[in-house]
Amino acid sequence: MTHPPSGGTQTSRTPDPVSAPVGVPAQRRTNWAARTGRLRAVATTEPGRLQIIGAVLALLVVAFGAVTTLEISSRASSADDVVSRSQPLSADAADIYRFLADADTTAASGFLAGAQEPEAVHEQYRKDIEEAARLLVKASGSTDSDSASSREIATLNKLLPVYTGLIERARANNRQGLPLGGAYLRYANQKMTGEMLPAAERLYAAESGRLESDSADARQWPLLSLGAGIVVLGALAWMQRRTYRRTNRVLNHGLLAATAAAAVVVLWMAVGHAVARAELRSAMVHGQASLDVLNDARISSLKARANENLTLVARGAVLTPDGSADQYEADYTTGMKALKGQLEKAGELADDERGSAPVADASEGVTEWQGRHREARATDDHGDYDGALEQIIGTDKSTGQSFQQVDAALEQALAHEQSEFTAAAEDGRGALRGLPTGAAALAVLGAAAVIVGVNRRLSEYR
Repeated sequence: MTHPPSGGTQTSRTPDPVSAPVGVPAQRRTNWAARTGRLRAVATTEPGRLQIIGAVLALLVVAFGAVTTLEISSRASSADDVVSRSQPLSADAADIYRFLADADTTAASGFLAGAQEPEAVHEQYRKDIEEAARLLVKASGSTDSDSASSREIATLNKLLPVYTGLIERARANNRQGLPLGGAYLRYANQKMTGEMLPAAERLYAAESGRLESDSADARQWPLLSLGAGIVVLGALAWMQRRTYRRTNRVLNHGLLAATAAAAVVVLWMAVGHAVARAELRSAMVHGQASLDVLNDARISSLKARANENLTLVARGAVLTPDGSADQYEADYTTGMKALKGQLEKAGELADDERGSAPVADASEGVTEWQGRHREARATDDHGDYDGALEQIIGTDKSTGQSFQQVDAALEQALAHEQSEFTAAAEDGRGALRGLPTGAAALAVLGAAAVIVGVNRRLSEYR
């Protein structure tokens, strides 16, 4: 038995509108093939080849200028940071440490003077605290909020009012003749030497590290720009040789001008960066290295002076862990030994008379200071406390006078080395000034010269 087809008559299907433009990719491929074909046809003729080569050369020159501008701008920015940001912040961090240490030393000297603290001593303490606070605010505005420096600044800002509060309590008790004043002073000194000065030292280390990083970035050779310059000069030389072989003409003024522009950029970049590199290295090796040592020496002298004063304040109440000696006297001896070593190193680093003379004065002052200190300790050991006090803080042949001589000499040496650093770093920055803009302008002129030179050759075919 047979059955008719279930679908009846076959219906016609309408085309899917979505699949209609099937031929579009094929059309695009056809257009691309047509363009490629035309380009190949153009490249088979000498005028066409000249147009292609000219366009490539012009793009190479422009790319060389762009790379040089960007890379040298980065070096110039780092050199500018060395002069205007990194080194000033490093110097401010060293000053923060020094002002804090000097405030601690001055507070101990004022305490030893008795109930009536000399006005000059109190004024010096106040000035040290104000300067330290001012520099902390300045440093806070120049550092990133999530940096190590910012954390150390926050620590110092938190501890500074605690320390000054302890000093004021020590003064108040001292004016009343209460022995509790000495305990407050020693606790304030522990707060300073155990927490504040280490934080200030870490701040100085962080800022000095940033200075070294900026200087290293500025001194890094612009290898990409130099490589691009060599490639451009080679390409231009090849093009001129090609032109000579086809026309027997030695010179093409446009290509020659482009070559001269590229050569000027390469030479300017190489010489300018070499000078900048040498000057910045000199600033770090001769200037900053001396500044580091001199700052350490000045801090060591301040610590030694504070420990010397506290030896009389404590009167043997604070002993070394083994109980064999006075802790402050032991710290004084250690500090003076470090100070002598730092002065010897500073003398070796000084490269002229203006730098070495104050270091020599400081060394003489240290020797005199140590001799007077031994005399004061002998006086105190024989039970003459007032006589020892006069030898420490008096106005005639005291250790205080020797300390002032050392501090003044170190300040003079620091000022000289700072000027040496600034002069060398500014010379390094100046060697890069104008190079990014000049490279960009010469690259544009070189590209235009290439086009002019190639068009001159093309005009011979018309």
